[in-house]
Amino acid sequence: METVNLASINQKPSLKQATLHLNASLGTAVFRMQPHPRPCFTPTLLDDIRVFQSHMTQTIRVDYQTKGHSDWRYIVFASGDEQTFNLGGDLALFVELIEQRDREKLMDYAIACIDGAYGFHSHLGQPVTTIALVEGNAQGGGFEAALSCNVIIAERGTHLGFPEVLFNMFPGMGAYSFLSRRVGTSLAERLIYSGDLYTAETLYDLGVIDILADEGAGDIALSNYIRTAQRRTNALKLLRHVRQNYNSVPYEELLGITTQWVDAALNLRQNEINVMQRLVRAQNKRAAKLAELPQNSLRQAT
Repeated sequence: METVNLASINQKPSLKQATLHLNASLGTAVFRMQPHPRPCFTPTLLDDIRVFQSHMTQTIRVDYQTKGHSDWRYIVFASGDEQTFNLGGDLALFVELIEQRDREKLMDYAIACIDGAYGFHSHLGQPVTTIALVEGNAQGGGFEAALSCNVIIAERGTHLGFPEVLFNMFPGMGAYSFLSRRVGTSLAERLIYSGDLYTAETLYDLGVIDILADEGAGDIALSNYIRTAQRRTNALKLLRHVRQNYNSVPYEELLGITTQWVDAALNLRQNEINVMQRLVRAQNKRAAKLAELPQNSLRQAT
């Protein structure tokens, strides 16, 4: 039997580019991303996700070993930025590794991405529900990360999509797998290969988003969902069982696709790399503007 360290939920893990808010009354652990210098999946943020998922998994296991149950039933993936959920892969790092022809490090990054996505998709291998709370725009890997969760709550007015086709690539960290399970392969391919950004309202109508919240009311929608789910625990348990056994994405599928993504990235032409560099400059400009805003304009996990 695996030995589990007696971790305490009161001893929060050390996170460098994220915060963790614990709400015992609702049984929720809310992980809010705060990456820098750009709102993307930096290697540091990916490591924070790994640490967070490991911490919650250990904590829940200890609860079951010592008490026979756990009060932590909802894992929430959110952002500390009101305007941006996440803009996806670290394009600056992509450019650097592609130019260096460093397949090993690019593969390491891609695997870290799918490890995090698979953790949320498989609800940490525990009897919990993972929820993406999208309170700002989500692009590329940011949208993929939201899709990996069991439930997606998105505020009206947010935009989500896959811009990878702009530099002749595809979202290779789970988009096709997660999206096709939700809406079928035909619609999934249309959404991916259009390169367009879609409103949360449109994606809700298409069945991609589960719950549509009013602008600025994502936290309220989250609380309402959890309170409703608490009254339907048996139905939720059965639904999770069905999804896990009949509609889940195998890790091997994610690994196979992301391996193809890495090989395709290394074959990009210079003009396509130039597009990535322009996107990086745009992200830097946006991050600089955000840094000038008062700190109280950011969502705080307190």
